[in-house]
Order: sequence, then structure tokens, then C-alpha cells
Amino acid sequence: MSNLLEAYAQVAGLDVITHLRQLAKPLAGMKVAHVNSTRVGGGVAEILEKLVPLMQELGIETTWEVIEGSDLFYQCTKNFHNGLQGKHISIPDPQLKEYEEINRQNSEILRHKLEDADFVFIHDPQPAPLLSYCGERRGKWIWRCHIDASHPYRSTWKYLRQFVSAYDASIFSLAEFAQTLSHPQYIIPPSIDPLSEKNIELPDHEVASIFTNFHIDPDRPLLLQVSRFDRFKDPLGVIQAFKIVKKYVPGAQLVLAGGGATDDPEGAQVLDEVQESAVGEPDIHVLLLPPDAHRTINALQRASDIVLQKSIKEGFGLTVTEAMWKGKPVIGGDTGGIRLQVINFNTGFRVNTPEGAALRIRYLLHHTQKRKEIGLKAKEFVRDNFLITRHLREYLTLIASLHFGCADRIELNLDKCSSSGQV
Repeated sequence: MSNLLEAYAQVAGLDVITHLRQLAKPLAGMKVAHVNSTRVGGGVAEILEKLVPLMQELGIETTWEVIEGSDLFYQCTKNFHNGLQGKHISIPDPQLKEYEEINRQNSEILRHKLEDADFVFIHDPQPAPLLSYCGERRGKWIWRCHIDASHPYRSTWKYLRQFVSAYDASIFSLAEFAQTLSHPQYIIPPSIDPLSEKNIELPDHEVASIFTNFHIDPDRPLLLQVSRFDRFKDPLGVIQAFKIVKKYVPGAQLVLAGGGATDDPEGAQVLDEVQESAVGEPDIHVLLLPPDAHRTINALQRASDIVLQKSIKEGFGLTVTEAMWKGKPVIGGDTGGIRLQVINFNTGFRVNTPEGAALRIRYLLHHTQKRKEIGLKAKEFVRDNFLITRHLREYLTLIASLHFGCADRIELNLDKCSSSGQV
């Protein structure tokens, strides 16, 4: 076993790694390409950063391609993101033309790799039209949607559907996120990497340094929300909830930590709104972190008493998963993938309003033992359901399903792997 697989076996269990090797054996030598729009910032990039080398380690020739775009292109794709999540937004024709032109230009660069691949995973709307420009493809193409597309703005979905309906399959994070399409659809929730800088265990002194570095009092309760500065993450609602909490727990502190992504042009504007709302509140710390501040985020999560993710809309909510992995109770918005992770009174609480968030914060701050119990349950829930080893297993299963087609059985014995149409 390689050092990489052995390291994951120590966290997820040897039987999990053995199963992955069994699944990968019949797929050895296949060419797989993943395509998205940014190498840093956001959950998609974080997943691919580890998923790709793990697939390579299992003998699958896997690459990660990143398309490049203009400011106008990213304005358009941000509008797609908002439109898919239900915002009524009219996208100007110049943006749509730029969107298609950028994809055409990127297809010229990537066409050879993508047309030669056995499987191509296109992540989210940004590179969706690439298939239209790769007419000589020989493999299967899968559109992977990380966004809650359950109630999209009609014109947004109508436009995007012309591109994604041509794919061989699509993947959504939750069943309720999916849209009706003519091809097979798969449900694969995202995951975290327990061995990444953001999730590994940290020495006590590194966690303690957070208090000094950001002028936080270690002896007072600390609330934390980590997310990009995005209106759907509702940072202003978090501040409103905190101001209510302060009336009852004067010593409470709040950290809003986040950054932007190269494909999100609205981040700076939202950050300005957050900073303005925090004026005159010395116990609210707004931190703009660089994309590589993984250990800092890790330490902040470990130093906090309660983690919030008060999203109004959410694809899955990997920051929720990260916090739970560190044994923290999470108070999250009752939306998207947060519903799959946060179970009331078990792994945290789901809320719909700032007032509801404030009520649950006060409850947890006044019930220390319950807070610890919920944190322990949260960590084990992630271990069982949301580590990258489970995510990889489901990708391998999907590839095998599409590759072997109508075969009734795929032998997964390590010594003899073959497909058969007979049971």
C-alpha cells in the first residue's frame, strides 16, 4: 500500500481502503479529466485538490484542468450561480456571448485532452458549454452540479439546460437539488479531506496563537462563521444574531472569517457591507483571509465554542462538515446540504432567522456538557458519512456503472477482476 493510501487507512479504516482498491482495479489505466473554473477558493477546488491524486494513486490516469475567463465571464457565471439558486436575474446578452466565447477559447486549449479521455467531469456552470466544442470525444461526459438547482430562475435554467442536457450523466449533491434531465442522474454528497491542512490535528500552541494573532480573548465564548463573503451565506444575519446574543451573554465574541474566489466578483461588495455592519462592535472580528490560510481556518474552528453557517441558500456546506469533524456543534441555516449534516439536538441546530440562531447560541453557551456531547456526535457522523474516501468510492462506482453499462455483475476480487453479463 502506498504512503498516501496508508495515511487514509489510519483515519477511515483499512477496510475502506481495501474496498477502494477493489473498485479501482477494473478501471486501471483509464483516462479521467476534471474541469472547473478555479484552482483556489471554494469547496470544489478543495475537493479536487485531493480527489485527483487519490484517483492517480489507485492507477487511474487523472488530470485536473482549469479554464480561464475574463471579468465579464465571471460576472455572467456569478449570475448563473444566483439564478440557479432562485434569484430573479436577467443576464445581459453581452455576458452570455462572452460566456460562450470563453468556453470556445478554452476548448481550443483543452480539446485534445478532453476528447481523448475516457471520462470527463465538468464542474458547475462555468465550463458547461465545453462539450459543445468537443465533437470528436470518445468518452463519457458527466456534468457535476455543486449548486442547489431545485428552484432555479426559469430563464437561467432554460439557457444552461441546452448545454447540460447533452451530457451522458449528471451528478447532484442531494436528490432535492436535481433537475429533470433525459440522462442518468447520480447523487453524490461532497466531502472533506481529513488529512488536509484545514482538517488535520493541530498542536495546542498553534490553536492558542489564534487568540493573540487576532486579538481575541481566550477566556470568553467564541462564535465563528467561516465562508466566502457571499449574500447567500448571510453574514449580515449572523451579525444581527450576535447583537441579540450580546444582550444576554455580554462576553461573547464573533469572528467572521472568509475570503473570495477568483470566480466571484461580488465578494468585495459583500465584505464592505459586513465591515460597515460591524462598525462600533469591538467584539466582532471580520477577517479577510488569503486562499491558502488553511491552517488558520483549522485553528479558528478548533478554538471556537460554536460554529455557525447561517446560509440562506447552500450547495452542501463543507465548512459545516469541517467544523463537525473538529467536534464542534454547528448552528446552520435550514437549507441545502446543511439539512443532511445538522440534526437538531444531535449534531447541532438548524435555524431560519437571526432570532432563531440567537436562541440556539444562548442554549449551547449555557449548557456546556450538551455542547460537548453534540460535538462528539458531530465528529463521528462526519467520519461515517462525509470523508473523501466515501466520496471517491462513489465516483469509482459511477465510473464503473457507466463503463460496464448493462453488465449484471462486475467482479471486484483483487486477484481477478472482470465484467460479465451473466450472474
